[in-house]
Amino acid sequence: MNNQARIYIAGHRGMVGSAICRQLKSQSFSNIITRTHAELDLTNQQAVFDFMQTEKPDYVVLAAAKVGGIFANNEYPADFIYENLMIESNVIHQTYKSGCTQLLFLGSSCIYPKLAEQPMAEAALLTGTLESTNEPYAISKIAGIKLCESYNRQYGTDFRSVMPTNLYGPGDNFHPKNSHVIPALLRRFHEAKSEGKAQVEVWGTGKAMREFLFVDDMAAACLHVMRLSADGYQQYTEPMLSHINVGTGKDVTIKGLVDTVVKVTDYQGTVTWNSDMPDGTPRKLMDVSRLASLGWSYNVELEAGLEISYQWFLDNQNKFRM
Repeated sequence: MNNQARIYIAGHRGMVGSAICRQLKSQSFSNIITRTHAELDLTNQQAVFDFMQTEKPDYVVLAAAKVGGIFANNEYPADFIYENLMIESNVIHQTYKSGCTQLLFLGSSCIYPKLAEQPMAEAALLTGTLESTNEPYAISKIAGIKLCESYNRQYGTDFRSVMPTNLYGPGDNFHPKNSHVIPALLRRFHEAKSEGKAQVEVWGTGKAMREFLFVDDMAAACLHVMRLSADGYQQYTEPMLSHINVGTGKDVTIKGLVDTVVKVTDYQGTVTWNSDMPDGTPRKLMDVSRLASLGWSYNVELEAGLEISYQWFLDNQNKFRM
């Protein structure tokens, strides 16, 4: 990749998009193109067409998406499927129409069936029923993968897809209802410490297992995949299996995660487990052997990543939705 290349980052204010921008700037990429939602509505076909025809990027990174936790997915299923389908369709199609052949699409581990064999390999896609709570979002992400595959097959583009495991880090969403597990726990235990609460209740038994990846590691993986030669990339992908998992390849129990959050936030009270509430899927672990064979592995361990995330939360409490 030429560090003078024009690289458009869709979703540069989000957790992943901002991390990719940091990675690019740290590696002397100086021609980064960004637009806020107010400046460019990615669900607007004409607006995206005009933007792409004017800017003519050399690379496009599609990190823009409507995202949220279980509550948000249950409350707003139509918003999740509509907005994500529109964003993907517009950006991927107009990238092609602008003459740009290099695109990286960011998906999600939720594309895999609820009962997929663990660890989840890329071949598990479309082999079973999805988790019902986030099915609309998952279907939109599967559509994004298939859009990339279809444009590659029909037009000879080089549109690649990466599927991250659960991400966390600076820029995360700490909203009390719409956040994912790590920011939700960090905020809950911080507030309990600040308010002097003697105990904090956590749902489930704590036995469920989850995999987590620090967002700056995800950004580094994205650049690694973008840098691969077309021949090198295709060597590890099949015609109908073009996406690549990104993760650590190891997981932790929710109890283990909570114990680490307690340590990082220095909460001195007790934790109680409400076993009447569901654990969710027993295990979700990514098979990352394909990415490992391409020469990439993660760097940031969970506790170190949580410390960075908690410090970011402390430094930015007044800047994001609470």
